[in-house]
Amino acid sequence: MYSLKIIIASTRPGRKGISVANWFIEIAKKDSNFTVEVLDLEKINLPFLDEPKHPKLQQYTKEHTKEWSKTIDAADAFVFVIPEYNYSMPPTLSNAIDFLYKEWNYKPVGIVSYGGISGGLRAAQMSKLQITTVKMMPMSEGVAIPFFEQHIDENGKFIGYEAADKSAEVLLKELLKWTEALKPMRNNK
Repeated sequence: MYSLKIIIASTRPGRKGISVANWFIEIAKKDSNFTVEVLDLEKINLPFLDEPKHPKLQQYTKEHTKEWSKTIDAADAFVFVIPEYNYSMPPTLSNAIDFLYKEWNYKPVGIVSYGGISGGLRAAQMSKLQITTVKMMPMSEGVAIPFFEQHIDENGKFIGYEAADKSAEVLLKELLKWTEALKPMRNNK
């Protein structure tokens, strides 16, 4: 089994996207190819990048960076659950990526985006620029959920629907292929 880390990017007070994340987490946990760990950036609470040296050197001085490094290094694959903020991903995710470099290398990443009419697709597309810069492989398959709040029930639970559920399954299948394909590169970094 491969280690899949699902990163919840929104840290906004009163965030509703946590329900989207919880929906995807339940689907991912049913996939016997992955062990799932959830990384909630709100709980991890990384400060704004505060390391004095470039992350490619891996000469970390802060305990939070050392812990983040261990957590990310242990992963084989990722799924980022992201809202769209001004046509882009949340700055918390950008910051979390910028803390490290080699730990991200040669790992596939899927994106579950949500928002209004665009379903977060602009954020997903913009995030791919940064993702590829740290040598990650973004999946072309993804999950985009437009008007996501319409699918949240009175208890705050996101209720999946056929297109979203199918997209999640396709994303996980493709993520598995790339996780397996990139394994030799991860082992030789």
